[in-house]
Amino acid sequence: MMKIITINLPEKYLEAIQTLNDLGIYPSRSEAIRTALSEFLDDELKMFNSLEEDTFKMLIRSNKNNRS
Repeated sequence: MMKIITINLPEKYLEAIQTLNDLGIYPSRSEAIRTALSEFLDDELKMFNSLEEDTFKMLIRSNKNNRS
């Protein structure tokens, strides 16, 4: 399931994303952002791609509780 979110980006980032879209590298700006975010999460959270959604959510909740 996909959710719609609003983000603020520096104009330079948006121009770069639009250029990738215009060149046909990505079919949409949304797809370029999803790809970049997926790669970021994969790098930052090595376990991200191997976790089931429910397990990932449980880890996030647990992490939030530990910060309190």
